[in-house]
Amino acid sequence: MIWKRLICQIDLLLSKLLEHTGHHPVNYKNDRSMMMKKFGFFLTLIVFLLAFPSWGHAASTDTHIYLDGLELAQPKEAQAGNVKGSVMVPIRVISEGLGYDVEWEKKSGTVTIKQGDTALLLTLNKATALVGEESVALGVAPYLQNNTTMVPLRFVSQSMGLKVSWDNQAKSAYLYSPEGGTAEEILPGGATSAPNSGNVVTVPDNNSETGIGNGYISETLTHINNVSFLDNKLMIAVDGAVKPNVFTMSGPDRIVVDIPNAAFGDTFALDASNKGELGITDNAGISKVRYSLFSSAPSTIRFVMDLNQSSQYSVTNLNDGMLIIDLSGVTVSPTLPNATIGQKVVVIDAGHGGTDPGTSSPTRLEKDYNLAIALKVEALLKLEPNITVVMNRSDDTTLTLKNRPNIANNIKADIFISIHANSVDDTIKTNPSGTETYYTRDDSIALANVMHKNLVQATGLNDRKVRQKNLLVTRETTMPAVLLESGYLSNAYDESVLFDPIVQDRIAAGIVAGIKEYFGL
Repeated sequence: MIWKRLICQIDLLLSKLLEHTGHHPVNYKNDRSMMMKKFGFFLTLIVFLLAFPSWGHAASTDTHIYLDGLELAQPKEAQAGNVKGSVMVPIRVISEGLGYDVEWEKKSGTVTIKQGDTALLLTLNKATALVGEESVALGVAPYLQNNTTMVPLRFVSQSMGLKVSWDNQAKSAYLYSPEGGTAEEILPGGATSAPNSGNVVTVPDNNSETGIGNGYISETLTHINNVSFLDNKLMIAVDGAVKPNVFTMSGPDRIVVDIPNAAFGDTFALDASNKGELGITDNAGISKVRYSLFSSAPSTIRFVMDLNQSSQYSVTNLNDGMLIIDLSGVTVSPTLPNATIGQKVVVIDAGHGGTDPGTSSPTRLEKDYNLAIALKVEALLKLEPNITVVMNRSDDTTLTLKNRPNIANNIKADIFISIHANSVDDTIKTNPSGTETYYTRDDSIALANVMHKNLVQATGLNDRKVRQKNLLVTRETTMPAVLLESGYLSNAYDESVLFDPIVQDRIAAGIVAGIKEYFGL
């Protein structure tokens, strides 16, 4: 109807124009027809541009994509942006940043993204994609912008198991790798909530078309009332519960603390630009602490610790009014306990812990299962004369996701074993059961195969195979690394098996048997 009214108005305008210029009524019809044809060309062009937002409303040249705190380089002519309410991102940039292989078939207009046995297939101008053999709705069809395929950010979350958000003010997309503990990669488009790893940076408004980029659920803001640095600890006083996202950046070295759904209190010291700085003069490792309002949608306060040298850190967040980033209190020392030449060094990573419970059943927490198995594995490995075992945590302690691989890398461990239990969202009807083993890099395949064989025998549960997935702890480690998902806490039978003390002894023995087999001991 809009276009009909527009055409009528154009016709009326042309009629008055021809009459004003003195055209004879006999020629009026032909003259008007000729002018309408010429005008029709421009009208068609306008319609075409409006129909393809990637032409008329391309993303800003000042956009950013961050993966686990590190910015990914984007092509200048095809950058992430909000197009008519849908956040579109260049899929090649994200895929290659995650270590996927990307193939472009110009003739068919298809893009294939592969990682191990998993394949994602997208087709230009088609609003569905294939993830393995399953069809997933995209909401907005992919389009080509300067030879770069743009896809909805929501698809990245659904198909790659990432937690994602879009800050429209900063024109930035934030992507975070999961630690493990959910089955999003098995049931794409189903279980869409991220693991409770403390990396939640936004609360998507799921009533919007895409669930991302169109708005955020309104929440009461927590106020930041004070900040101080004492005894190698950054202490941030808050008046409510917070879920900070803490990560490191380099060039120069710094530690970043983002606190979403927060605002500065009235008594907080800020300059005219709503920024502030805390000078540090008595610590050789850090020069200053900067803070500002980083984002307004959602309201996010950012603290940046400018380091003189790279540093590990631990996070204490008991929701007791004080958030602490400790540069000296890392739970595990990166030195080898009683290591001797020739011993194999094994890092055992009990997933989650402390304020991060992981997944759960109606009555059990994943972090408790992970720690119970890890402690049993530690006790058995201490009996092995050719193995030195290092624990990422030996109690119910909060350990940042980044620190887990960092500890193993710093001590130059030979292998890294992360212990977890799995789950699916309770709205999923398939109720899977069984044991899975995950790896990321090809140099971890041999370890994954050996560990999985022994773990399946130990649990007695269904064999759900060895799987490749982009997980931070198995990606950022520099040695062979695997993540073990012993069973599903969302399955009542699996839960009863995993929390049976006799089965737990068997699982620990199976993990140790796999480690020894891998080393040939």
